[in-house]
Amino acid sequence: MSSEPSDEIQGGHEIPEGHGIPEGMSPDARETWPSPELIISWLGDQEVDFEFRPGEDVAVHDDPEAVYAARRFRDVLGRFASGVTVVTAISNDAPVGLTCQSFSSVSLDPPLVLFIPAKTSRAWPLIQRSGKFCVNLLGADQAELSNTMASRGTDKFAEVKWSPAPQTGSPLLDGAIAHIDCSIHSVHEAGDHYVVIGRVLDLITDDGVEGSDADLDPLLFYRGQYRTTDPR
Repeated sequence: MSSEPSDEIQGGHEIPEGHGIPEGMSPDARETWPSPELIISWLGDQEVDFEFRPGEDVAVHDDPEAVYAARRFRDVLGRFASGVTVVTAISNDAPVGLTCQSFSSVSLDPPLVLFIPAKTSRAWPLIQRSGKFCVNLLGADQAELSNTMASRGTDKFAEVKWSPAPQTGSPLLDGAIAHIDCSIHSVHEAGDHYVVIGRVLDLITDDGVEGSDADLDPLLFYRGQYRTTDPR
């Protein structure tokens, strides 16, 4: 089973032809320009902030070998299947969040996890300012929620049901298969990203809720597509 993200991976839209290609690019260059689907697979932890905007500078590589190496790196790394999370926090009394594939456990003692936001992320500075966050592990039926949180909308939470985490108040997204509530332990620069280490304060699941087993199938992302563990 798979579901392909769409334009700015917002549900209900298709990626328009030529989306994400700089205006004025030659036909030959357009042939080799990465597709939006591939860009999504590369930038799943960056709020899918890849579109070009009038007046903004666009970095261009003049070295074809460098371009190939970067694309090869991203393509190969895109073959590593991952889960999908939404990292949330409360900043300035309002909920903020970003979709993030780059998430992992780090340590059992003390309990630490990490996620890796892009330096271009708009949500990350707000999360950092709050000093705490919650990692929501998405279920197989939450691709639309992933798309919403990956968009650049000003009010991502308008139609999203959530409740405050007991420890930090960070949003617990309804329907997520688990929630990992954290304080920010440390932040490290890593190229064009930050590695954020979180100290786990609370682990929240709905295992005791009748019928919750049906929601434990995780949402996966592999080679530019949402997938699940269902073989159908």
